[in-house]
Amino acid sequence: MTASTLSVPTEPRRRGGLAGLFPVILLGVAVALGTGVPFRASAAPDSFADLSQKVSPAVVNITTTTTVSAPIGGNPVFPEGSPFGDLFKDFNGPNGPSAPRESNALGSGFVISADGYIVTNNHVIEDADQIEIEFFSGERMPAKLVGTDPKTDIALLKVESTEALPFVAFGDSDVMRVGDWVLAVGNPLGQGFSVSAGIISARNRELSGTYDDYLQTDAAINRGNSGGPLFNLDGEVVGVNTAILSPNGGSIGIGFSMASNVVSKVVAQLQEYGTTRRGWLGVKIQDVTPDMAEALALGNTRGAMVSDVPTGPSLDAGIKAGDIIISFDGGEVRNSRDLVRRVADAPVGQEVEVVVLRRGDKVNLKVTLGQRELAEGEGATVTGTAPVPTSRSLFGLTLEPLTPQSAGDLGLPAGTQGLVITEVASDSEAYQRGLRAGDVITEAGQRPVASLRDLDARIEEARAAGRKSVLLLIRRDGEPRFVALPVV
Repeated sequence: MTASTLSVPTEPRRRGGLAGLFPVILLGVAVALGTGVPFRASAAPDSFADLSQKVSPAVVNITTTTTVSAPIGGNPVFPEGSPFGDLFKDFNGPNGPSAPRESNALGSGFVISADGYIVTNNHVIEDADQIEIEFFSGERMPAKLVGTDPKTDIALLKVESTEALPFVAFGDSDVMRVGDWVLAVGNPLGQGFSVSAGIISARNRELSGTYDDYLQTDAAINRGNSGGPLFNLDGEVVGVNTAILSPNGGSIGIGFSMASNVVSKVVAQLQEYGTTRRGWLGVKIQDVTPDMAEALALGNTRGAMVSDVPTGPSLDAGIKAGDIIISFDGGEVRNSRDLVRRVADAPVGQEVEVVVLRRGDKVNLKVTLGQRELAEGEGATVTGTAPVPTSRSLFGLTLEPLTPQSAGDLGLPAGTQGLVITEVASDSEAYQRGLRAGDVITEAGQRPVASLRDLDARIEEARAAGRKSVLLLIRRDGEPRFVALPVV
């Protein structure tokens, strides 16, 4: 059986085909082509014809032109494995004479304002030298790039028109339910404007990005649909068609559209600044596992555990490693992904209230958010004094305190304190939970450890409190992570 692969539905341009659609994203503006009054449909409509007729004028095809180098002389194309292909490759490439040539690609998009802003996928227009928009009427216009956000695969384009353009508005993707009807419009396989209908198959899908929030649909989405809109029955854009899961590159009924509530915020920032401006809390976080919750005597696993606090807004506000963030700006934090998205949506420079759980007590803090784009790549160091080394086995681990020499060998900052793991038994619980030789334990029970005696004390405290696990803060290549190990 051929394994399924994830692909983005773009379409290489074929000679004689229509101008390609680039995926375009709607900006959150007033309703232009919608009814103006949202409603919930409980059954399939008799026809999608009225909806299709209403929204199609705002959907566009996008063609990009990119200059690439190619062998001089225009080598013929041979079937894969042909000996003639090897002959021409050896004779005139890949290091042979070359000359620039133009490569074209197609995609889809949609107009979000009367003055010509268009939304599409970033992968549709990436590295393009020229971008051309073809409208439903057949009219063509050049477009300029306003801004891109590779993290959500969104791009914003602009055309200059002497007349007001038909446009569509963003809807609320959060109210879409599994089973709701949707309409996908675009330029599949370079065939021109095409409409397909289906339902929402799933919500909140993640593919590979930090800010992923995809609607899954069985509406037919193919190569060339990238950047095209996914409409609800009110004619509002609830998603931007971005990727498909397929073993052969064609639709098998598993398509993914980036949720409009993510897209509209990105588009608004691109329109105002030409780039994104995401909020930055300045912490490294992870989900709270059931083992960690038990070790901390928590009633549930909600919240995001802080594993490190580098220099930045959170450090200034007093947030500490080991804190569990349970509320951000007045809303409950479900997990680390939930926190990342909500922080990113918050305005840069805004002071927000953050509630953390620290050793069982709630602590209210005020944090002034920074800008993530400016802060990415920053780190933190840990300081302290290493004790005289000894060695001991515990949890299936062979441990010894760090010395200045071993810290240097591990690439740790001078003065780092903790216990270095020199061996891990392959049949131990610690090995099953991912601990390896070279990892460094810097905290146990949410307190620093600099010696084996410190670790023993934390273990006894956990046992005395009736806990089955002790929470360890591990550093590997400078990156922190919490792991709970059993003490009974």
